[in-house]
Order: sequence, then structure tokens, then C-alpha cells
Amino acid sequence: MAEEFPYPEPPSKQRNDVAIELISGSVGGAAQVLVGQPLDTLKTRAQTAPAGKYKNTLDILAKTVKNEGPLALYKGMSPLLGVAAVNSLLFTAYGASRRIVSPYPDLSIAQVALAGSMAGAVNAVLASPVEMFKIRMQGQFGGKDDKKLGAVVRGMWRDFGFRHGIMRGYWVTVVREIPAYAGFYAGYETTKRAFQKRLGKDLPIWALLSSGAIGGVGYWLACYPLDVVKSRIQLAPTPPVRGGWASGGYIGRDLRAILAESGVAGLYRGLTPSLIRAVPAAASTFVAFELTRDYIVNHDLL
Repeated sequence: MAEEFPYPEPPSKQRNDVAIELISGSVGGAAQVLVGQPLDTLKTRAQTAPAGKYKNTLDILAKTVKNEGPLALYKGMSPLLGVAAVNSLLFTAYGASRRIVSPYPDLSIAQVALAGSMAGAVNAVLASPVEMFKIRMQGQFGGKDDKKLGAVVRGMWRDFGFRHGIMRGYWVTVVREIPAYAGFYAGYETTKRAFQKRLGKDLPIWALLSSGAIGGVGYWLACYPLDVVKSRIQLAPTPPVRGGWASGGYIGRDLRAILAESGVAGLYRGLTPSLIRAVPAAASTFVAFELTRDYIVNHDLL
């Protein structure tokens, strides 16, 4: 009797991690905008409004709704696809950075922070123009001269071109994103691992939400003064004048200008709505990303 050999098993499907991260990141980005846009508008107006225009965050909310209607809180939401693209790039760059930092999947928190900072630097390429147009939409206060997104884009291109118009604030965005995403991912992973020690590897939704919220808070605490500078530069009527690197360039000049105008408190204007927004926005971002990625992997879609 001939010896029987089993048929060879078909090779396992090679998972496309980049495509999975792109799709999952875009879903996370859409969730972030839908949940966090109103508070982001309040934050931007706190950072950029003329001195004395508002008393505090609640005053911004009340006057915005009274003068412009509740939908004004969603100004700047029209570049939703842009924000989805930003998050796609972010999570894809983070996945690639993790693989560069270590060939092993279990990174230390320090390695997670390094990978996050690398992803942040890459992410600035898209984040800078998307946020610049969002901020310029949010910086319109309901007057007769308010413009729609298309007109804002055309005007920046016509008046200032690509470098000083479309990409205005790019370098301050890079400088902001590096510490921001180190704090973002390190905060998320630290909290997530603490939950996993108590609850096991498969965490409930509330634990993922909590981990994401801590990541969002870590983001803002790591970079907030730089975000204030970025908002001012991107909303200014003219591009920043380049300064020497020895003096910190235009970033250092704007930091000193804020300190001269408002003291240290000026560097943290709008922090409260940012931290409040960070909790639901970052929580929803991470949960949407994790659930989308798990669904794709578990159903072998890519």
C-alpha cells in the first residue's frame, strides 16, 4: 500500500499592514472630527481672537452660538477628508516607525515615544496645510466678508503661493508634532498596558476609550505653547518674516511676542477646551482605529 502524504497546506495570506493602517487611520480621523470639532473651534478662537474679545471659554461659546448660530462650532469641518488623510498618514507612519525602531512588536514606552515622534514629523506634511485652512475657517467670526473653504484656498494660493500660502506654518507644525505624538502614543500605550495587566489582552471598549483619552491629554501637555504659535502664524494676514536660527527663527520670535503681550498665561490660552476636547476626540480616534483594524484582520480583508 502506497504511503499517503497529506496535501500541503496553502500558504497563509500575507497581511498588508500599510493598507490596514491607512484605512483604519482614516476612520479614526473621521471619528475625531465628528466628536471634537466644536471644542477645537473654541480652542482656536481662544488662541487667535483679538485681546479683550472674549472673557473665557464659556464666553466664546455663548457669543459664537448667539452671533453665528450653533453650526458655527463646526467651521473648518469641511476639510473632513483632509483630516481623515492626515490620520491615515499618521497611523501608517507610526506603524512604519515602530518597525524601524525595533524588529520586535513589543516596544518599550521610550521606543513607543520615539516612534510617535518620528510619525509626527512625517505627519506634518499633510497636517500643516489641513490645519491651516481649518484655522482660517474657524477664525472667521460671522461677518459679511466670511469666505467658504474654496475661496480661502484660492486666496492663499493667489496671494502667497505654495510655500508661504498653502504650506504656511510647516516648520512650526513639524516642531509641534514631534513632542505631541511622542506624548500621544506613549500616553495611550502606558494606560493600555496598565489595563491589560489587570484585565487581560482583549480590553473592553471603556478601557480603550480611557487609554485614548490619556493619549489625547498627553498630546496637548507635550506641545501646547507651540500650538498657540502655530495658530497665530497660520491665521496671520501675512507670512512670518524669517529670523536667524540663533534667535530661534520665527518660532522663537513669536514665543517671545506672546510672552511680552500676555506672559506665560498667553502660551496656554485655550488649553482648557483643548484638554476637554482631547478626552472624547482622542478616545474615539483610537477606538475607531483599533476596531477597524481588528475587523479587517479578523475577516482577512487585506
